[in-house]
Amino acid sequence: MSERWRVRVDRGLCVGSGMCAGSAPGVFALDAGRRSRPLAEETEPSEEVLAAAETCPVEAITISRPDTGEKVFPPDE
Repeated sequence: MSERWRVRVDRGLCVGSGMCAGSAPGVFALDAGRRSRPLAEETEPSEEVLAAAETCPVEAITISRPDTGEKVFPPDE
């Protein structure tokens, strides 16, 4: 089984910039309220998904490994 990532968006933080949907349109979409949501709870790891999380202006996106819960993004400081 290949590695998977669990993608979550904190909709309370999301400001609807759409940067994530632009960076990874197959993974994120804006809903009618202009808030981001992942299209699926889990996805294949990719540079596009990581870039979407990194460029979120309010850091509303988190990525973790579903099997271990280990955080992929944001990194621990």
